[in-house]
Amino acid sequence: MSDDTHHGIETDFAQRMSYGDYLALDVLLNAQRPRSDKHDEMLFITIHQVQELWMKLMVHELDLAMDCIRRDDVGPAFKATARVSRIQRQLIEAWDVLTTMTPHDYLAFRDALGSSSGFQSWQYRLLEFKFGAKDAFMLRPHAHRPEIHARLLAAYEAPSLYDEALRLLARRGLPVPQAVLARDVSRAHESNEGVIAAWAEVYRDAEQHFDLYELAEELVDLEDAFQTWRFRHMKTVERIIGMRPGTGGSSGVGYLKSVLERSFFPELWAVRTQL
Repeated sequence: MSDDTHHGIETDFAQRMSYGDYLALDVLLNAQRPRSDKHDEMLFITIHQVQELWMKLMVHELDLAMDCIRRDDVGPAFKATARVSRIQRQLIEAWDVLTTMTPHDYLAFRDALGSSSGFQSWQYRLLEFKFGAKDAFMLRPHAHRPEIHARLLAAYEAPSLYDEALRLLARRGLPVPQAVLARDVSRAHESNEGVIAAWAEVYRDAEQHFDLYELAEELVDLEDAFQTWRFRHMKTVERIIGMRPGTGGSSGVGYLKSVLERSFFPELWAVRTQL
């Protein structure tokens, strides 16, 4: 047996790619750089970095879903949205880990954060734009990073996931109002009675429109999980800092509570009352 193997397991990677090489673990595991000597800062950094990795994958999957819907190939879109829903579960559970940090633990290193804040997460903002929460003000914190600003601006000016879904309904002959289809997609979508009526047709004749019916439920799953994530975020912040302002100048819990009232796909919730 070669000195380089044991039970068939390779041990010499001097000239070959290893697990650590493939995953760039030297880079990944050296990216946690606390600015203080406080024990819990490592937890804070790790939770947020893991969330950013999951958000990167969510963007990757949503791009596929939107492309598939544009091509009227909804099967692969469902696989992508189902994967996003499962990622969202991981994001929600992450808050439970962070709640092991007490106010005393957080305040011990809070000053080390400076003006940095989760409010400035460009990937979170990219997700909101792709879901349809368009707000030009949210581009401003990224003006100093031209490459990031350009990517956010492109998503801001492009149709959202919901816009693509409504265009698909229209292509299938459902009565989506032309004013909705031709609207400025850089503006947040507002609930429309005609869109409610179109979704009502899908739900009332689910057998005929089964893939659209499934699409509707996939979208509801996504928003339900997103709002659950927002709620857990709000309660975690309230638990740790109370009603203090956020580090980046936001109102903290007050702002997080306000976004809980905003819906990405309002007609999919309203239609339930009319069925």
